[in-house]
Amino acid sequence: MKVLQFTIPVRHDKTIVTRMDILPHFYPYLHRHKEMQLTWVQHGEGTLMADHNMHSFQQGDIFIIGGGQPHLFKSPAAYFEEGSERIICSLDVFFDPDVICQTLLGIPEFKHLRSFIAYAQNGIQVPAANASEVSALLDKLFTTEDAAQSTILFIQLLQKLSGLSGYKILSQQGPRMLNTETDGIRVSHIYNYILHNYDKPITLEDVAGQAYMTPQAFCRFFKKHTRHTFVQFLNEVRIGEARKQFSSGSFESISSVAYSSGFNSITNFNRVFKSVMGQAPTEYIESLRELQQSSPAIG
Repeated sequence: MKVLQFTIPVRHDKTIVTRMDILPHFYPYLHRHKEMQLTWVQHGEGTLMADHNMHSFQQGDIFIIGGGQPHLFKSPAAYFEEGSERIICSLDVFFDPDVICQTLLGIPEFKHLRSFIAYAQNGIQVPAANASEVSALLDKLFTTEDAAQSTILFIQLLQKLSGLSGYKILSQQGPRMLNTETDGIRVSHIYNYILHNYDKPITLEDVAGQAYMTPQAFCRFFKKHTRHTFVQFLNEVRIGEARKQFSSGSFESISSVAYSSGFNSITNFNRVFKSVMGQAPTEYIESLRELQQSSPAIG
């Protein structure tokens, strides 16, 4: 199974690879690679897709992506506008979980670290309360040139991560459903089409045409490989965008968020939002405000 297989540029003398990206936007296509990936978003915001699950991200967030897990950090449309001066900056750490567990962590004393790596294979987000201390270790790992010291820092990083609680799980998918390269590329193309057009009217015929399938065949294919219907997935993408706008606090009204997220009526938006989130938009906004007021600032 390959979903736009992405090859991490690695050095032959390194098992743990660090990389900093400073770019106009994040890599815009759903992809996967055998390495696990720790990503610290130093600058930028958007929507993270892990398998078929959507999550908002913002500056300061830290994620672990599982080895082989299809994922996409999607920058908002404003980052792609002509003349945009927006940038993203991320610090990434890549490692092959099988190699690390069989070699560096192969002794009995590191059993708990191997267990943590297995736990993180479906993707997790580091709790915001611990982001500062984890990012400090990531920064040290990136700036250290000594190979032995880098290895020690990596183990310290895993030790810190394994001792935290309150992780947000990115995906509950379990064994991944894409069995062939053709299926993977087709689902990737569908995802990318929806992610780049969710704010416009999208019909079943439109998206089926992107997959070169009849609407009936597309519905069967999409449900088989994602466990979602097309409408469910599109609604979750749109609600994910609405949540991101609500979280930012910079929106004119609930109606403006509804329409900019792709809904054609406020009534439909309210109904779908409550179905997905379990509470009305007004209740969700109030819960965000209460959380912000009760949460201490992280220095």
